[in-house]
Amino acid sequence: MAQQDKPHDRSLLYFDDLHVGQKFISGTCQIDAAQIVAFAKTFDPQPFHLDDAAAKGTLFGGLAASGWHTASLTHRLLTESCESLAGGIIGVGGEIAWPRPTRPGDVLQVESEVLEIVPSRSRPDRGMVTLRSETRNQRGEVVQTLTAKLVVSRRPTPVAVSP
Repeated sequence: MAQQDKPHDRSLLYFDDLHVGQKFISGTCQIDAAQIVAFAKTFDPQPFHLDDAAAKGTLFGGLAASGWHTASLTHRLLTESCESLAGGIIGVGGEIAWPRPTRPGDVLQVESEVLEIVPSRSRPDRGMVTLRSETRNQRGEVVQTLTAKLVVSRRPTPVAVSP
């Protein structure tokens, strides 16, 4: 498992608490060569993810984490960030890109921004939130961008009690 520094204060956020332009920053997570290879052996067994020597002759020029490994670490950082979405992070679609590889020794951190908020017309207990997240390494270089549409729960309405 990747070494991680996580925030201590966690607030539960509902759809009603979010606004366009709101930003979040995750804790950090460091990845090493053994983690890259272990993930690749199980999920993405390509030479540039499995062996540094073999990777040197590829467009990566050295060992690189699978994009799906980076995506998994991004999701972990999002779920363990200082503020969590009520009901969890439930994606219904999105777009992902890996503009540069994640390397052994990289320390990852995710910066996210709320782009759009749309209340559900048919389900008053939820809404759709578009969140753009950039995963950066310790040099501030973007290794992944993710724009995701999420289902987010609304704050429960208090039940009126009859006298």
